[in-house]
Amino acid sequence: MRITGKVIGVSLLALASGCSSLNPFASEEKNKPASLVELKSPMAVRTVWKHSVGKAGAAVFSPALSGASLYLADADGAIERIDVASGKQQWRIKAGSDLTAGVATNGSVVVVGGVKGQVLAFDADGKALWKAQASSEVLSNPVVGEDVVVVRTVDNKITAYEAKTGKQRWTVQRTTPALTLRNAPGMVIAGSNVYVAQPGGKLLALTLAAGLPRFEVAVAEPRGATELERVADIAGTPVVYEQDICAVTYQGRVGCFDLNTGVGRWNKDTSSDVGVAVDQRFVFVSDDKGAVIAYGREGGQSAWKNEKLENRRLSTPLSYGRAVAVGDFQGYVHFLSREDGALIGRVATDGSPIRSVPLVAGTNLIFQTQAGTVTALAVE
Repeated sequence: MRITGKVIGVSLLALASGCSSLNPFASEEKNKPASLVELKSPMAVRTVWKHSVGKAGAAVFSPALSGASLYLADADGAIERIDVASGKQQWRIKAGSDLTAGVATNGSVVVVGGVKGQVLAFDADGKALWKAQASSEVLSNPVVGEDVVVVRTVDNKITAYEAKTGKQRWTVQRTTPALTLRNAPGMVIAGSNVYVAQPGGKLLALTLAAGLPRFEVAVAEPRGATELERVADIAGTPVVYEQDICAVTYQGRVGCFDLNTGVGRWNKDTSSDVGVAVDQRFVFVSDDKGAVIAYGREGGQSAWKNEKLENRRLSTPLSYGRAVAVGDFQGYVHFLSREDGALIGRVATDGSPIRSVPLVAGTNLIFQTQAGTVTALAVE
């Protein structure tokens, strides 16, 4: 994760005190990742299949699921469709450009972001459909609705394109704070709206039809005496669950809001540079110090906190059955009890960091590493 200064045009390592694992001036002992202890009677976790797509480089690529197919991409421009049950490749193409974002799909259109701001669209069989030029670099994953593709660029311009033709439908420009995280704040489509994570801790809802604002709410307000201390960008992708939309910020808060009005339901102080997971009962956060925290979804009450993965640079968590799964910087996937947060299982992948957003595909959990290994796991 980096912090970008739009005025001076440089990228700096995040030095804010709230992110000690990224602070090069902090002591090595303070930042030392927690050792992995042997688990007594761990839950049975089975690797169903593994597939290698290619390295992510400095970008983060998350798999996209549609029906029985999983779509993947890598930094060198490869795009693949594989069978989600077996991991077998159905097709592989080259996008014609190095990539920085993707994949997004609605099952008919597959979209990625190119290294120079290109937006590249293909059909479900890998045939090129259209190409558009965005205003600047695309780091955030595009989102694809029934007939629209929405793209956010690093200059905080949100643009919608016709899914079939690539014709621009609308564009919205939002202001950006002096310093922002160089990460990929996400978007999610729900109903007739697209919800856009913003720098400065704001959550923006726009209509898909015309880009008209429905609401804009503060997940967190920037605080502190310096610009670094005031960085409070939304991390990861907001999550929609029933009538809630939940999000977390760096050096700020986690909270849930009414999906239709933006009225806040609750919020709590926390700091994370990855997204949240939400299920019927809980909101789960991996904070920037390596703790995994569960809050009650209805009122935000603290349910549990596990600090045994300190400084292991955790991924966005994933709730599945009786467990919460989270990846780390060494490619391990850890399983915690959904009820009390106790560590109950662990499995290795390829040794490289897991930074992408994991997903549930049928009875399997899908994780993609920075080295490009996509692993399907089943909990026995």
